[in-house]
Amino acid sequence: MAVALAGQLREGTKKSHTMAENTGFVACFLKGVVEKKSYRKLISDLYFVYEAMEEEIERLVNEEHPVIKPIGFKSLFRKETLVNDLKFYFGENWKNEINISHSAKEYVERIREVAKNSPELLVGHHYTRYIGDLSGGQILKRIAKKALNLQGNDGLNFYEFELIADEKKFKEEYSLTLNQLPINQKTADQIIDEANQAFTYNMKMFKELEGNLIAVLGKIVFNYITKKVRKGSTET
Repeated sequence: MAVALAGQLREGTKKSHTMAENTGFVACFLKGVVEKKSYRKLISDLYFVYEAMEEEIERLVNEEHPVIKPIGFKSLFRKETLVNDLKFYFGENWKNEINISHSAKEYVERIREVAKNSPELLVGHHYTRYIGDLSGGQILKRIAKKALNLQGNDGLNFYEFELIADEKKFKEEYSLTLNQLPINQKTADQIIDEANQAFTYNMKMFKELEGNLIAVLGKIVFNYITKKVRKGSTET
């Protein structure tokens, strides 16, 4: 028996969504404080996350899993857009230039575990990442473009959903699909719990990036202050 999962997911993850937005890294991002090294680390971590999720989704779709197959929208897939961005930031040899962070590794391991043991719970990860990207993508794109002084879509392909012509219409279709999934309320509750867990893994990634950002900005401020002191000093 299908349940009204879309509304339950939205309401059930509100607190986690707010907590994620209030992490230092995201708060800085939304205020236009975006540092290139930390940003490209975010892109590389997301590549590993989406690679795992999309491999598992495609496998389960091919196996005709009754819960995962309906949400296997190829139009949402992000791996190839992330590859384009990684080529921009790291060059054609990008695969040898990136490493997965500890927090992203935990995230990927959870995705693989869920896909193997409780595939229906992947819906929570799917909703948390893809709908978040689709909903706030254009805002984040504008912020990153200005902060990093980028031209066109170079380095910003991740935010482009070229196969989705009407974002509002697609999200309505997505909600309808969630509401028609062949699950009971117990499974719906488990999916909501997993979606909140997905937010936790994202926040861990942001916290790790926050440490990198603080270190970089601290170095910039230190160098600036040192330069000012030396400029005003008569000492050699």
